[in-house]
Amino acid sequence: MSANDLEHSRFGFLVSKRIGNAAVRNKVKRRLREAVRSNPVKGGWDALFIARRGTERATYQDLRQAITNLLRRGSLVDI
Repeated sequence: MSANDLEHSRFGFLVSKRIGNAAVRNKVKRRLREAVRSNPVKGGWDALFIARRGTERATYQDLRQAITNLLRRGSLVDI
C-alpha cells in the first residue's frame, strides 16, 4: 500500500495463471473487485491484492471476509 495523493483509492488485482484458465482468473478478479467495492474505503491509497492458490475454490463470502480483514489491518476501512 502506498499513498497516491488523490481523493480516491485505487486497487489492483493480480491473479496468476497458476490459479486456473482465463475464465477462472476473471471470475476471481470479479469477486475480489466486488469484495473491495462492498467496503467503505478511505481515499488516497493504492493497494495490490495478489491471489494465491486456493483462491479459485474460495466462496465469495470467504473472499469478502479476507478483503475486509486486510483492509482493516491496513487501516483503510472508513468506519
